[in-house]
Amino acid sequence: MTRHSAAAPRTNPVRTGAFSVWGDVARPATLTVADLRQGWEQHRAEVVFDCATAGPQHHTFTGPLLREVAAGTRPDFDPGRRKERSRFLLAVSGGDGHHAVLSWAEIDADFGDAPVLLATRMDGEALDETGAQLVVPSDRCGARYVSAVTGIWIGSCRTS
Repeated sequence: MTRHSAAAPRTNPVRTGAFSVWGDVARPATLTVADLRQGWEQHRAEVVFDCATAGPQHHTFTGPLLREVAAGTRPDFDPGRRKERSRFLLAVSGGDGHHAVLSWAEIDADFGDAPVLLATRMDGEALDETGAQLVVPSDRCGARYVSAVTGIWIGSCRTS
């Protein structure tokens, strides 16, 4: 397997809301909210989560599944080997200063099958100007919701 640099590629500052997907992948990508709307099936999630500072939040998000977007970069694992897939992690960074880490197994249909979204709309409003948002509908609190996604690193958990 080819290993790619863990350093984040630079996003094009002219592309508002652009973010990079890189790491142990065959096809690193720079995507925008518009790309997310055009390239993948859109899913809807009505969520309620407890925000530590603002209390309960009720929102409706629309966007593609994170696993489908990530799979398009062709992570460096054999898709037919479950244990190999389960070693991979996704680290999401946002312009809001938040970060979240998910396991591939958490979002994989053979494992947790969590419908995690890269939202392109929130409450009917397009997120083109502010950037995509990571949405984890199964979370009780909003700590893993990442606004204005700036990057997604995909890579293998290394134990040595």
